[in-house]
Amino acid sequence: MNKGILLAVTSSLTFSIMNVFVKAASETIPVSEIVFFRSIIGAFLIFLLMRKEKVSFSKKGVPMLVLRGALGSLYLVAYFFTIAHIPLGDASILAHLSPFFAIMLSGYFLKEKMNRNMVMLFPLFIVGAILLINPFSYNSYTVYALVGVLSAFLAACAATSIRYLSTRHHKYEIVFYFLASGTLVSLPLMWNEFVWPTPLGWFYLLCIGVVSLIGQLVLTSAFTHENIMVVEVVRYIGIFFNVMWGFVFWGETLGVLSFVGGALIIGASIALSKQKMPEAKIKPSLVRLNR
Repeated sequence: MNKGILLAVTSSLTFSIMNVFVKAASETIPVSEIVFFRSIIGAFLIFLLMRKEKVSFSKKGVPMLVLRGALGSLYLVAYFFTIAHIPLGDASILAHLSPFFAIMLSGYFLKEKMNRNMVMLFPLFIVGAILLINPFSYNSYTVYALVGVLSAFLAACAATSIRYLSTRHHKYEIVFYFLASGTLVSLPLMWNEFVWPTPLGWFYLLCIGVVSLIGQLVLTSAFTHENIMVVEVVRYIGIFFNVMWGFVFWGETLGVLSFVGGALIIGASIALSKQKMPEAKIKPSLVRLNR
């Protein structure tokens, strides 16, 4: 399996573990507070890594770095809010609508296209996702679901910006801007609803900060090695991971179709890893914005 595909699968598994801690923490801690501690813990740790590895902050391209941070922060708030209010599997399904948005955005802004082999494999991902989703048993048709769709769109926007920035900035710097923005965005949101966590709550928050940082670093690395369409589509495997954790910890539905769908996505990911996607071309309008 090529490195980009392996990193995409690993990031999906890592983020699914983070989602378990988020779901558990949200039972006693407000979403905005979870986002704040997730962000500030990660920002502190990534800053230490930058100092240790002697990675300096760029003087060029700051507007795009700030934009990436803002998009990621808004996605985080919307996604955690969705996780807190509907079943974990359903929230994951909505979040994984992002590949559809990513395909449109990367095609327009980055001029990335699916080659013949990708087009042939894409239906397997779609069928696998449908089997995992099992729309007839989906039970979260509420306003929270709309927020989940919004989180998917914001995730696609953030992914597109990461793909663009990954060729120009160190991954530590990209992640730092995201986490620093998350800290600033969530601080006023949690101001009037802060709850002092219990010892178990502090443990959840620490785990969320550390695990999510690992996942973010792995995901950013995936975008440096592979086309955004490939990474986003392969991350459908995250639905399977989240449905599995929902079943293990909260008794949420996990049927035979879920396993079949997961197997299809895994098989398609392995086949896709053997294909070579065309190089991305950055649209001039983004280059001008970066100056």
